[in-house]
Amino acid sequence: MKNKIISVWDACSQPPEFPTLEKSEKTDVLIIGGGIAGILTAYFLQERKINYILAEKDRICRGTTHCTTAKITSQHGFIYQKLLKSYGIEKTQMYLSANQKAVKEYEKLCRNIDCDFEKKDNYVFSTRNRDKVEKEFEALQKIKANAQLCDRLEIPLKTEGAIKFSNQAQFNPLKFLYHIAENLNIYENTFITGIDENTAYFDKGKITAKKIIVTSHFPFINRHGSYPLKLYQHRSYVIALENAQKLDGMYVDEYDKGLSFRNYKNIMFLGGGGHRTGKKGGNWNELRAFAEEHYPHATEKYFWATQDCMSLDNIPYIENYSASTPDLFVASGFNKWGMTSSMVAAKILCDTICEKRNEYSEVFSPSRSILKPQLVVNGVESAVNLLTPTTKRCSHLGCALKWNKTEHTWDCPCHGSRYEENGEVINNPAMKNI
Repeated sequence: MKNKIISVWDACSQPPEFPTLEKSEKTDVLIIGGGIAGILTAYFLQERKINYILAEKDRICRGTTHCTTAKITSQHGFIYQKLLKSYGIEKTQMYLSANQKAVKEYEKLCRNIDCDFEKKDNYVFSTRNRDKVEKEFEALQKIKANAQLCDRLEIPLKTEGAIKFSNQAQFNPLKFLYHIAENLNIYENTFITGIDENTAYFDKGKITAKKIIVTSHFPFINRHGSYPLKLYQHRSYVIALENAQKLDGMYVDEYDKGLSFRNYKNIMFLGGGGHRTGKKGGNWNELRAFAEEHYPHATEKYFWATQDCMSLDNIPYIENYSASTPDLFVASGFNKWGMTSSMVAAKILCDTICEKRNEYSEVFSPSRSILKPQLVVNGVESAVNLLTPTTKRCSHLGCALKWNKTEHTWDCPCHGSRYEENGEVINNPAMKNI
């Protein structure tokens, strides 16, 4: 099936259909974006009997959500040593607790949903640095995390050690989301093109809302929150192999260009080949070369790619879009950990809408300091590409586009917008074609 890019979730899940909004409406809460964060937020608002509308520009779950590897874990690479250094023990414990509660919430919701939910151990390993493994373990001990140091793994890589989190999980995200979305107030093919205070505009009218939540992957409103400086996007790739290896757990390299492994039924996912959007990387070629060497009898069944928003400090941006927008909210910058981060976001946003204090909102506040090393990298990348002479320019902020010969797309190295070869926009923050 190497001639067609398709995820395993698309191949085995049947999406529900929702109407298009044909006229102007009023509501208490408008959610913009029908991925996992938006759908979970709508689900919990409906549970609390809050009047809302979810508007999706295409079909639900057609963005990053249908291309995830769907690991439900609070172990987000070797993040805890970084958080401990930047934010101290209390906030690092809060980050862990918020994500562990998210894992348990999935387990609770999935009990009555046929979505292939399985509890699994999660392993983050290093192929490069034993010292980094030990420092992460020390950080986890300081925040009293239930983690184990491991030296032997069942994957075909020489590692310097790994850390295991028990009782994590995996599932089929589309089976789960299509089930909980069935009775939600969703409008598909309803493209919100602009917001002015409490009014959102689409081609057939406007939606007036007391509160507006943007869950459209990359925040598309540039005049608030400095998101073009606070976020960049990273692409990574997956091949799904039959007759490869049956693994007992989920495995991921702490290195952002490393490999990940996990099974779904009789298929093994091999992920990696990653790079900043608009840059060069290993892509599927790297994965296929690895599979040919280590799984010579395997057959490639599916292959796909995904794109993640990366924050400045490894923590998502959840709650008020900026300090000056009391009625506008955001959930973005999930840093490749969209399953638990989406659940955390939905819980925080619902509590905020209901004027209930959420114990974790302080950790994820978008108004926290942006003085991080990644800010300089993002700024330099934007400056270089803004000054690069080319006829193909991004409709978002005018950066020079790069041709992605692997996927035959035009990609923006500044903020990650992507376009078809004919110039039609694929991924935001761009809202218009080239």
